[in-house]
Order: sequence, then C-alpha cells, then structure tokens
Amino acid sequence: MKPKILIITALESELDKHQIPAGVDWAYCGVGKINAALCTLKAIQDFQPTLVINYGTVGKINPQLSGMIEIAQVVQRDMVTEPLSPRGQTPFCSRPQTYHSGRGSYVCGTGDSFVTAPDPWLLAHNIDVVDMELFAIAAAAYACKVPWQAYKYITDDANESSGDDWSQKVHHGEALFLERLQTTLLRWGA
Repeated sequence: MKPKILIITALESELDKHQIPAGVDWAYCGVGKINAALCTLKAIQDFQPTLVINYGTVGKINPQLSGMIEIAQVVQRDMVTEPLSPRGQTPFCSRPQTYHSGRGSYVCGTGDSFVTAPDPWLLAHNIDVVDMELFAIAAAAYACKVPWQAYKYITDDANESSGDDWSQKVHHGEALFLERLQTTLLRWGA
C-alpha cells in the first residue's frame, strides 16, 4: 500500500497549496490549538493518512537556531493550572503531556499566545522554539494512531519585535520546506 501524506499548515501565507506535490493531501487549520485540533481530526478522518506532517513558522528561544528545523518533541507551554498540576501538564488527563515525533532534534512549546517577551519557564524546560498549533496537531495524530513529523521555519526571536518580524518572514521558509518534503516523500516511498 502506498503511503498517504497529509500536510497541516496554519495559514496559506506559510505554504501555498499550489506548491504542494500532486498526491499529497493538505489542510489549513488556522491559528491556535483549538483550530489545529479540530482541523487535524477532520483531515485525518477525511484523508486517512499514514503520516501527518506539520509545517509552520516559529519564534526561537534558543539563540543558536535559524532557518528550517525538524521537531523531535512538543509540549504545551500555556497550560498553567498550579497547584493542580505543574505548568505544561493538563490535570486529570491520561493523554501524554509530551508528544515525540521519533525524528528531529528540537523541542517546541505550543500555546495560544504570541511570545513577545522572555519566559524563564521556556528556558528551564529547554524549549527551543514556540508556535501555536503543533501540540494540538500531534495530540490529534496520536489519538488517531498516525505518526507525525514537524518542520518549522524560524521567523523571529520571540521578543517585542516578533509580530513585525513574523509578518515580514512568514513566507520565507516555503522553499526550504518543499525541499525537506521531497526527502520525506522519498523516504516514505510516496
């Protein structure tokens, strides 16, 4: 059976659907965890993929990073329910608190906020980059027993100028992602 690849991206400004190779399914989920979770579940139901790939943009916490990176694991940076549970963990929840892709080298922290100031928790938990969708996408893929991968293009430094930087660079990673996608398609025999 030939593998079926599904790409989930928040916005068309990040990835033009006309650039996606024929035979690869795609969905734009919109911004934020709720939009990402709902879209991913529906897209998995509709397309029945054997692999979900998230491509998107991120702000960097790790000052050594630039360009395109592949994410190894993702955590939820804005679940703050102390004293019921430590930050990043959903209380009374049996699902994983961290999702692992089995590939990549970097840690992404997902939250429903645009990071524009230093956050000591991110540094203490070795978060390399921050986004607004990946945790939800990975959680939905996990729930549906579909492996996932994530490629992220760094647009900003997660500081006070992040909004302007992101706006100017949101589309800069598309060509780099499409190169990585070709390699992934070859590896999966798609």
